[in-house]
Amino acid sequence: MKNMQQMMKQVKKMQDEMQKAQEQLKERVVEGKAGGGAVVVKANGHKQVIDVTINPEVVDPEDVEMLQDLVLAAINDAMKNVDEVVGKEMGRFTGGMNIPGLF
Repeated sequence: MKNMQQMMKQVKKMQDEMQKAQEQLKERVVEGKAGGGAVVVKANGHKQVIDVTINPEVVDPEDVEMLQDLVLAAINDAMKNVDEVVGKEMGRFTGGMNIPGLF
């Protein structure tokens, strides 16, 4: 019975640490870039885009599609980078296992 109580305490401690790590991820900012930095997107660890910077030199009214493609590529790059940061930070709790819905 004592082992069960000890195990439950360890589980609770791990849950608390995971919660804290998830909260800290909201403060982490990563960048995604496209066009050699012509478009830069910043996102936090909760996959919320918090800033978009577009170099005025790539704004061509005659080629809006290119700008759209650059913005999309930068967002996708930022999301990939968020996934890497989250995987690294939360992986220490799961031992590298991918647990669906956990984060």
